[in-house]
Amino acid sequence: MRTAICPGSFDPVTLGHLDIIGRASLLFNKLIVTVSRNPIKNPLFTIEERVEMLKEVLEPYHNVEIDTFDGLTVNYAIKNKAIAVVRGLRVISDFENEFRMALTNKKIACHIETIFLMTKAEYSFINSTTVKEVAAFGGSVRGLVPHQVEQRLKDKFKTSLKI
Repeated sequence: MRTAICPGSFDPVTLGHLDIIGRASLLFNKLIVTVSRNPIKNPLFTIEERVEMLKEVLEPYHNVEIDTFDGLTVNYAIKNKAIAVVRGLRVISDFENEFRMALTNKKIACHIETIFLMTKAEYSFINSTTVKEVAAFGGSVRGLVPHQVEQRLKDKFKTSLKI
């Protein structure tokens, strides 16, 4: 069985993420979407909320599982017998950092490949940070995130504005 992982913070999941996950799910028997517990980042949504959102929006994909992890992505891949790590690229500036990580992972585990998928052009400008900023100032995030996530962003910022 060909298993791959698709790691990320998914804070929140965007239509760009869904584009990459959907296409990657066609390439592997099993795709594990892994939500990272990165102590350096200060996420808007808890890890439980991010997993819940992913479960909602990825329900139609029968070969996709959702999990969480700490530490190095490559170690998670080894533990789960993955043959590849799938990474999405939006713009050329993404490539340098992703390339560096891929080479580091290859040094640690030479049997695990990194697969880069370019997002569709209509999603190339979307990132979670921008989505959160637009939502925080009351802007519309329709067309940037799934509708379930749009509602959660509205609820999250409505709650934070009351405080």
